[in-house]
Amino acid sequence: MKPVRLLALDLDDTLLRSDLTISWRTRYAIKRAEAAGVTVALASGRIAAAMVHFAKQLGMHRRPGYLICNNGTTIQESHTGNIVYEVRLDPGIALTAFDLADAEGFPVQIYEDDVMYVSRRNEFTEYDQKLTGLRQIVVENFRAMVGGGCHKLLIPGDSALLAHLQTLIRTYLEGDITMFTSKPYFLEILPALTDKGTALEKVAGLLGIGQEETVAVGDSMNDEAMLRWAGTGVAMINGDERIKSAADIITERNNDNDGVARFIEQYILKGGLGNG
Repeated sequence: MKPVRLLALDLDDTLLRSDLTISWRTRYAIKRAEAAGVTVALASGRIAAAMVHFAKQLGMHRRPGYLICNNGTTIQESHTGNIVYEVRLDPGIALTAFDLADAEGFPVQIYEDDVMYVSRRNEFTEYDQKLTGLRQIVVENFRAMVGGGCHKLLIPGDSALLAHLQTLIRTYLEGDITMFTSKPYFLEILPALTDKGTALEKVAGLLGIGQEETVAVGDSMNDEAMLRWAGTGVAMINGDERIKSAADIITERNNDNDGVARFIEQYILKGGLGNG
């Protein structure tokens, strides 16, 4: 088996503890992996502005690395801030998705720069604001904003109700979008053929790294594509049961108990995945 050369890490409930911090043990394990020749990519549904803080904690602003943002719609170099890849929803498709959600009584969110734009306030968006630290702005004519273009739409709501909406949207737009739940109460709509997996493939291509030399770690359904694309897909023990079933390895510990650090130490630094 070839040595690991690219490590993709989800943020929330994977790399981050419940208090949104990264343990010293995890930071040290990642630093040692990089010293051994591994390039790190942080892969999140968050926008870049809500990821840079964590990249800096890991020292990624001082050495080459990547931020896969918005679940794969944007890829940014961690050390330069340069955007190396970007894709946006077709305005007509975005408007159809918005109209369907709005007609069913759901609020909708868009992320741009360091701002979370919402069609109306709701408890789920309030939680999202606390999680990301982004400013929240309620837009009166939200439909016009959607028509102006966006990377993705996020529809917050009760998981049982979102399941019905997901079926409805799929009826109208299947084949034109990528759709999944990043958390049980967040339904995300992205351009077709766009997800963390396609983004990770692009990063690997930029680096000349093979699929079999890549590892991806995550916990939620928005991580499924990158776990399936990577040579080795790793699910957090605290993750969604569907993700665990799609993974090659399940971590011994959860995100609050150095699950990522333990995996890196056992499988990458000690040669469990092929490093001598």
